[in-house]
Amino acid sequence: MGGNHTQTKFIFLGITESPYAQTPLFLFFLLTYIVTLVGNSGIIILVRVSPSLHTPMYFFLTQFAFVDICYSTVISPRMLADLLSEDKTISFTACMMQFFTFAFFAVVECHLLAMMAYDRHVAICQPLLYVTIISSRVCWQLVASSYLFSSVSAIIYTWSVFGGSFCGPIHIDHFFCDVVPVLKLVCSDTHRSEMVIFAFVTINVVSAVVVILLSYISIIRTVLRMCSAQSRDRAFHTCSSHLMAVSLFFGTVFFTYLQPPSSHRNLDKVVSIIYAVVTPMLNPFIYSLRNKEVKGALIKCGRRMLNQRQLRRVLSSRT
Repeated sequence: MGGNHTQTKFIFLGITESPYAQTPLFLFFLLTYIVTLVGNSGIIILVRVSPSLHTPMYFFLTQFAFVDICYSTVISPRMLADLLSEDKTISFTACMMQFFTFAFFAVVECHLLAMMAYDRHVAICQPLLYVTIISSRVCWQLVASSYLFSSVSAIIYTWSVFGGSFCGPIHIDHFFCDVVPVLKLVCSDTHRSEMVIFAFVTINVVSAVVVILLSYISIIRTVLRMCSAQSRDRAFHTCSSHLMAVSLFFGTVFFTYLQPPSSHRNLDKVVSIIYAVVTPMLNPFIYSLRNKEVKGALIKCGRRMLNQRQLRRVLSSRT
């Protein structure tokens, strides 16, 4: 991979060149990263320890939370280090690996959002067959196939970006190794690489969007036929969290990757921060604060921990 390259390193220009803004940005992104780790880890632990959440919907949610942790960890630690350091150098190999892992987890997240939409479709439109269609085995097969296809896609993306000749500038006008900033440094013709990347992004994104749209069209039709207003509200409420996550993820992806390279501007850095740093932090709140089952399980866990502490105090006082 990248056999034609001549550069051995790159230098990030970062989010901003202003020295006064770097410390506040460091504190903000550090807090964001900590909240991302705590929030998504909390979702995973809560689902594992709560029997009421042992359903396909929350299985996919734990996978989603795990991917968000990995997705953010690929970008945030390096970005935080660069905000406090004058040396923003990254080796060619490290840059290539950062892009590969970023692309891998981005594609997995794209597929997971589609799986979650299909899960809601079956739960609402075919409730009697839900356990049969979305079995534990099917869940694992869907996730495994997603990881496999994402690996293939990430390899193709990485080869397309880093397979050219790097013989000119070494400054990446970004805070991580993303498609457009890196391709700008390629000396050879990038048209073919851009077409391959565009084709595979389109395949991954559009196929996921089609699954999501078809799932929600079917859900809306089913919900509108429900006689009970309470049932309709419950169905829509169940889907609202997923729709918010879908809007955040695909909105920024469409803006960043499905537009001509010539139209990319400085606003891309802001959009990249939203989908690579902010969105993984918001997802746990979207899926917990708007979900009665998650809030109920959280309250039960809190009471259980409180009762255990009180029991320990009573036992220790007796001894």
